[in-house]
Amino acid sequence: MPTHHSNILITGGAGFIGSHVVRLFVHNFPESQIINLDKLTYAGNLANVADLEGKPNYLFVQADICDAQTLDALFERWKPTAVVHLAAESHVDRSIHEPNVFLQTNIIGTTQLMNVCLKHWGENLSNKLFYHISTDEVYGSLGPEGYFREETPYAPQSPYSASKAAADHLVRAFGNTYGLPFIISNCSNNYGPYQFPEKLIPLCINNLVHRRPLPVYGKGENIRDWLYVEDHAEAILTIFQHGRLGHTYLIGGRNEWRNIDLVRRLCQIYDTINPFGHRDSEKLITFVKDRPGHDLRYAIDPTKIEQELGWKPRTTMDDGLRRTIQWYLDNQKWLQGVVSCAYRDYYRQMYEER
Repeated sequence: MPTHHSNILITGGAGFIGSHVVRLFVHNFPESQIINLDKLTYAGNLANVADLEGKPNYLFVQADICDAQTLDALFERWKPTAVVHLAAESHVDRSIHEPNVFLQTNIIGTTQLMNVCLKHWGENLSNKLFYHISTDEVYGSLGPEGYFREETPYAPQSPYSASKAAADHLVRAFGNTYGLPFIISNCSNNYGPYQFPEKLIPLCINNLVHRRPLPVYGKGENIRDWLYVEDHAEAILTIFQHGRLGHTYLIGGRNEWRNIDLVRRLCQIYDTINPFGHRDSEKLITFVKDRPGHDLRYAIDPTKIEQELGWKPRTTMDDGLRRTIQWYLDNQKWLQGVVSCAYRDYYRQMYEER
């Protein structure tokens, strides 16, 4: 794999995972222009990358990946030789209520982006890369045993995961049909700083601060494999630099937690470091009606990336939770900016009216 690209386009770089990836790439590729393209929907927030403003190798462009004309103009001007594609609608609950938005961004947007790459890269596909970031949810739900592996058949269960699965298939199809040089990675659940507070961990931290109920679906028995977001960003950088074209890499933390155990542990750690003196946060746990088609368990076997590329997560769950809680406590202004009226309406619709 070539390691030098003069210009690298990162889509969705103002989002949660994307902002960490952009930051890492700006610092690791000082000779490359890092172009951060983001539509700035509810989950994209320029405050997430405010520290990068003014860096000589960083550029932000507000645009929609579904807008072929704007993408064309961007490629014409900046001529990126690599794309790291994170832009996506990503919350399962939201996809149940607004499936069309997910199909548009995740399927049509990905296709538009690949079309523009092929148009501008032409016959010269050496030293080019389309790196598509996906999710473990494309594989469906696991029982109590077993793990997702690179060869696991796809079985998406929600509009979100179905739209991401479709995008994965299209990337492989463009590789097979048109020779698009691609890599795909599928990752387990992320947590950490800058995560939009609709997701479980930041939602619970925000509710703990305000002493509101902590909503847990069903009996809290759903199991997820958790990964600290900075470890995921490091994995993406490693794959970008050393991954094999046409290959898929599964990124996981070997770190499975039942939702109820995770929320209890979050409460315990919060009670040891919060500035308000609360010591009984577990009393706030409230069970709510389960969501439709809720996958029981996700778990990844990351052997391929560990053995082939030498990547392993560096952050333990307790350390990651502690750092995440502290970040949200230290960044209440960021949180207040994100928790807008639209978010509160959405929160009521999802958790309080069920």
